[in-house]
Amino acid sequence: MLRRLDQFREWHSLDDKRFCLVCGKIIVGGQIQINGGTRGNGPLRLSCPTERCNSIPMDWVLPTDELVALATTTSEDHNGASSKIADRDEEQGGLASRLRKFALHLKLAS
Repeated sequence: MLRRLDQFREWHSLDDKRFCLVCGKIIVGGQIQINGGTRGNGPLRLSCPTERCNSIPMDWVLPTDELVALATTTSEDHNGASSKIADRDEEQGGLASRLRKFALHLKLAS
């Protein structure tokens, strides 16, 4: 199903990994959600399994060492973050900014 619905990247197995540029998580093919197909004739679509992440296959890239390090750093930052709302908002803004810069770097490199 992944091979048919993801027109941007090739999938070899459900164990293949991707980095989500929206939520900053490493996702595995077997975790990806398939939505749609109502009454057997609606379009099927893929979405990120991370809660409140609305990314689609276009937002998933092959994980490089840099991306894995970024995901690990982001996870550690999140685990050590204060529970204050202001701190969370600031942290998410920093993550979004870093991801945009990294995505631009990837775009320029291709």
